Amino acid sequence: MTQGLTYRAAGVDPARAEDALSRVRTRIARTKRPEVIGDVGAFGGLFASPGADSVLVATTDGVGTKLELARILDRHEVVGTDLVHHCVNDAMAMGAEPLFFLDYFATSHLDRDVFARVVGAMADACATQGCALLGGETAEMPGMYGPDSYDLAGFLVGAVRRDAILDPRSVREGDVCLGLPSSGLHTNGYALARAVVARAASAQGRDLRAVLETPRHDLGGASLGDALLRTHTCYLASFRALRAAATIRSIAHLTGGGWEGNLPRALPSGLGAAVDPGAWEVPALFRVLAELGQVPGDEQWDTWNMGIGLVAIIPEADVDAAVRALPDSVVVGRVERARGDGRRVRFT
Repeated sequence: MTQGLTYRAAGVDPARAEDALSRVRTRIARTKRPEVIGDVGAFGGLFASPGADSVLVATTDGVGTKLELARILDRHEVVGTDLVHHCVNDAMAMGAEPLFFLDYFATSHLDRDVFARVVGAMADACATQGCALLGGETAEMPGMYGPDSYDLAGFLVGAVRRDAILDPRSVREGDVCLGLPSSGLHTNGYALARAVVARAASAQGRDLRAVLETPRHDLGGASLGDALLRTHTCYLASFRALRAAATIRSIAHLTGGGWEGNLPRALPSGLGAAVDPGAWEVPALFRVLAELGQVPGDEQWDTWNMGIGLVAIIPEADVDAAVRALPDSVVVGRVERARGDGRRVRFT
């Protein structure tokens, strides 16, 4: 007689997800803010309204194929932290402070240890940034993902006073573009970076992991894997310091699409930016990737942040105060009239 099928036999074990979640409950509890009502586990998270004078800002994102490098090198914590930092930065670019965060973790077969490492790192990042990890979804979907693979998405809600919303329409010609350094690729451009590493491995007749783990003199002794898996910088503390010292007109978080894909989002129609690539030293990682993959210059700047993860647009009169507040910042360019060729970032 044919035995009847069960959910567990089909590859989904609800008890496995509950056990995995139990491993991080204490860390999640540390993210609780006074506005949180109830505990994680209900059908929805409850959070008290921030008030009538505040506007909610919602953002969602993932970490792209950086996940694959984290899997290959068994460095799962970094992508959990990245997910929170990316979403915090996106909401902050609107002027918002983070309130609460939700996550989505999907895989074919749940590995309890990997789940705990990823979600535990999310919880720790949320606690550090003062953001409640309000809930999430863990999905086991047999056959949807390759062995040991998983996918992540993050959803963040923040709040900003209506009169403090950062609006690109306030930007004026002659305003200054103030850049803050990135830690590396952050969470974007990894499809290209991975293709570069794969080509290098093939050319050298070596295993991909060996190429990623070999220390390199041109990276100061670090490996490509180390450099590619550096955590996406969270700019919330820098934003607060800058806001206290200067007028912030708008902010561009340099993510997917590089400079041309992001800086114009912080500018009003008709304006562009003249950027001086010599104003800062492009980190070695970008030069190594460009050389290994023979990546054209335009492609580099249209894909990667090239060492600047955030650009704040401020009045020229506030530059000295801004740099005093953020000593690692650098003036990278100025706002100008847009040209007629369709591109709004001009490299000088």
